[in-house]
Amino acid sequence: MDSDATSEMTTKTSKSAPVTVKPVANAIRILRFLSESAAPERAVDIARKLEINPSTCFNILRTLVNEDIVDFSPMSKRYSAGLGLARLVEQFVTQGQKVQMAKPLLENFAARSKVTVTLWRRMGNDRIVIVSSAACPTDVRIDMTEGQRLPILMGASGRLFASQLDLQSDSIESMFENIRWGTALSFDEYRAQVTQASNKGWAIDDGYFSIGILAVAAPVYSSSGNIDFTVSAVMFRGQKNDAEIAELGESLCTLGRDLEKVLF
Repeated sequence: MDSDATSEMTTKTSKSAPVTVKPVANAIRILRFLSESAAPERAVDIARKLEINPSTCFNILRTLVNEDIVDFSPMSKRYSAGLGLARLVEQFVTQGQKVQMAKPLLENFAARSKVTVTLWRRMGNDRIVIVSSAACPTDVRIDMTEGQRLPILMGASGRLFASQLDLQSDSIESMFENIRWGTALSFDEYRAQVTQASNKGWAIDDGYFSIGILAVAAPVYSSSGNIDFTVSAVMFRGQKNDAEIAELGESLCTLGRDLEKVLF
């Protein structure tokens, strides 16, 4: 095999291979080891059993102790999984359980209003994800897949999350311009719709996310007053008239307040 072919193969392999950050991987291995260990362990034993450089292992352990994820006993010089780790796991499980508890509220609303209902959660600064959904029990309906992710500005829910962003910044406008909309609209039009949503208390996307689809969304506020979730009703355009859509928006606001009691 000539050198050019070898170089091309190496380039292709490096592009397709997953990137592993070794210190992060070692920290996870240490946490997994301590969680499964029946008794506290010394740093030297952890390093030997996991085949990690002793100095690296000690530095990772010291960092985890500083973050309250691992406990250290000065008397025995041994490490164990800390209360902070248990709290992280408890918080994750509890949130998942709360979302499951919210499911009947979504199902009842979907059946009563003859729409598909989705619960969206903000994920970081640029994405939202469906964490729960309920379709109306009819022959013709719209199904929305749990786990689906969208840019944070997109859809009726996006207009609510956008109300808590700086829409005057160049980075947000650039994010908007990179979105592939079903129906084109300008950034000025979008900002006006965000303002309108803030004034009404609920938002609407009339065919911009997807041609032929209309969505209405209401906020679900956290205890700190942030919009961490939204609840959205999705239907075909023309399925409801303007008065029915406005009534649906107000009903979603009520549902949002009910969800706050479950999720927070």
